[in-house]
Amino acid sequence: MNPNISRRTFIKTSASAIGAAALLGRLPLALRAATAGQNLSFGFQTWTLRDQLGQDLPGTLKMMAGLGYQSTEFCSPYGYTGTPFEKFNGMPGAELRRRIADSGLTCESSHFNMGELRDNLGPRIEWAHQMGLTQMICSSFWLPKEATLDDYRRACDQLNGIGQKIKAAGLQAGFHNHNMEFETRDGHLIYDAILERLDPAAVKMQFQVAVVAIGYQPAEFFRKHPGRFISSHLSDWSAKDKRQVPIGQGVIDWKDFFAAARVGGVKNFFVEMDPDTFPESARFLKTL
Repeated sequence: MNPNISRRTFIKTSASAIGAAALLGRLPLALRAATAGQNLSFGFQTWTLRDQLGQDLPGTLKMMAGLGYQSTEFCSPYGYTGTPFEKFNGMPGAELRRRIADSGLTCESSHFNMGELRDNLGPRIEWAHQMGLTQMICSSFWLPKEATLDDYRRACDQLNGIGQKIKAAGLQAGFHNHNMEFETRDGHLIYDAILERLDPAAVKMQFQVAVVAIGYQPAEFFRKHPGRFISSHLSDWSAKDKRQVPIGQGVIDWKDFFAAARVGGVKNFFVEMDPDTFPESARFLKTL
């Protein structure tokens, strides 16, 4: 990824995309039908924009709103130490919420690391309420590379307990995957073991579409596990060039994706890609 793209380049690319959007024709009827009635809205995950946000929070948020994004998913300032998000750990959640709202965006979801959820859950729930969140997503277990299925199951048991407390506070816990959960142990997919172990009521799933690059289709999991998902991180992939490309320009069958996402229970869609792909991705998504 290229999170360090210059602000000047980002502004130039954004402006070009906004102008091009007006010329974009209607999508095929099949894709429009697949998304009909879903009241779809699209946001972005803040991780790949962390440097820009650290330098200019209101300007970056307003820029993204200007592209057509309607919501954002933050990262916990208290848990993401050593990153630009740490800059906001002295800002009350209510103030950060106001600044996001002033930019024209909403924020009902944030990432948290497993350590802070395990060791400081009470303060994190309080911050989530201040922020007006409805979802608290565990970004990863971050287990060692040699972790066994039993190690993952034990982590799931911990997250189940955390999720029950989050649910009692009126919020929904979730779990976000990376490529590591799509490795196998003794012939079993780690992600399948996680789905088997997590309590569907206490912990919903956030599916990262980027695993398509290693051969896994999100639609397959949405249909196989109806109602288990709450959100998804969107990206697209060029099999020819072996790289991420703006949404709508790669291998993802978006007609099938959105039809399956409805089955899976997905409520929120957040683009998470290189900053320079955000404008063209927005151009495509705004047509849905």
